[in-house]
Amino acid sequence: MDMNASPVPKAVVVGAGPVGCLSAIALANLGWHVTVYERRSDLRAGTHHLLAPNTENNPRQRSINLTLSARGIAAVQAIDSALVERLLHNAVPLRGRMVHHLEGNTTRQQYDRGGHCLYSIERGLLNLILLKAAAVVKNIDIQFRHKVQSVDFNKNTLHLCNLVSGQELDDHFDLCIGADGSHSVIRHHLMLATQMEYSQHYLSHEYVEIRLPQGVDSSGHEAYLLDPDHLHVWPRGSFTVVAMPNKNKTFTSALFAPKSLFDTLQYPDTLIPFFKTHFPDLLSLLGEKRLVLELQSNPRSQLITTKANPYHKGAVIIIGDAAHSMVPFYGQGLNCALEDVRILSILLRKEKDGHDPSVILRVLNHYSETRHEDLVAICDLAMDSHLKMRHSVATWSYMIRAFIDNILYAISESPSLVDLSETIFGPQVPSWSWLPLYSMVSFRPDISYSAAKKKAERQERLIDSLGVAVGTLGLGYIIYSFINLNRLF
Repeated sequence: MDMNASPVPKAVVVGAGPVGCLSAIALANLGWHVTVYERRSDLRAGTHHLLAPNTENNPRQRSINLTLSARGIAAVQAIDSALVERLLHNAVPLRGRMVHHLEGNTTRQQYDRGGHCLYSIERGLLNLILLKAAAVVKNIDIQFRHKVQSVDFNKNTLHLCNLVSGQELDDHFDLCIGADGSHSVIRHHLMLATQMEYSQHYLSHEYVEIRLPQGVDSSGHEAYLLDPDHLHVWPRGSFTVVAMPNKNKTFTSALFAPKSLFDTLQYPDTLIPFFKTHFPDLLSLLGEKRLVLELQSNPRSQLITTKANPYHKGAVIIIGDAAHSMVPFYGQGLNCALEDVRILSILLRKEKDGHDPSVILRVLNHYSETRHEDLVAICDLAMDSHLKMRHSVATWSYMIRAFIDNILYAISESPSLVDLSETIFGPQVPSWSWLPLYSMVSFRPDISYSAAKKKAERQERLIDSLGVAVGTLGLGYIIYSFINLNRLF
């Protein structure tokens, strides 16, 4: 044994969801020994991966699909490039949005003129792929059915309970990452130990999952009931349905609606007429019996936005939903969380002695200070997108605005050529370059969320000014024509 060898640094990750698993892989790649603690059962053992962390006794708890965009893919690529191919193999590419109007017609809206797409993947499947990848890494140890009781920030110790044996145990760490979701235990203890600025906002809307089954084509083979190249949206003002395809030719869809509306849809005599009025095409695909079964069997889930600051104390930090839950209407919850892992990994990798306590403290301080603006920006953008998904995507004004965006984008696009495995973000985008907000957020991981939001606001003001100028010129022309017409008569 080499007596001069430095001890292997010890990290603990709380939460074996996608973010926790990717964090463990990232730290293991940097030479850390990582223990992952998860309250749930081993996700590989059966259908437990479909359970939400706070609903262990409810086997019907499921969730809407996740979408991987270029931002999330770049994050995974920076940690483990082999994982990207595995994830995309199990995902369905979405080229754009298909809006289903009440009259029965549809409108296709391309996500990006460059042909970029999103990738729809079931949450449980994504989690399982990342968990299996983490489980085979030599210096990662995953402990299921372990619950965090408390955190000692001075002694860098987790106090835990084995939920199978009831035994209590302590685990010392050099770095602790809380990736334990919206109802984070680690965040709770951080709040008790710091002067954390924290806000939690529940929307008046909830959602219920509805699974669309496989169809059959003219040859008798399994087929999609809807176009699998698109995310499908039925916008109806205060409520909407969204559907995303799965690899097995089913669709995971969800009805988003005010709580008060869901209260009136508990029985077939109100539920079926409601769908006949507002979603007749969807009802014809589902059938009345299946619709009633889905809506009555699946739980109503809440929509929540949480913001926190700072994200750490000492050697303990929270990332992902534990630090920033957001509503799903921008499809960035997962992508943002994976980007958290990439950024934290780069900050640790850049240090010569990333295991030293003072270095860890400096890295976590830097992360909290520089990441906060971006996280607030994407939470706000996701909330803004809520209204667009319910209503605006079906309006002429939205489509005209998108058309103008794409015309300006086509003549001034600036491509990204940045290696994001070593660089957090690319150089500032030139002011003359025009980029739609959606493209910047979803397909330009070299641009931070806050920079994208600021640039989009400047572009919005320019379009508004252009609209006022054109309107003024048009009004002047009408007045001028009217005056000259009066002169003629």
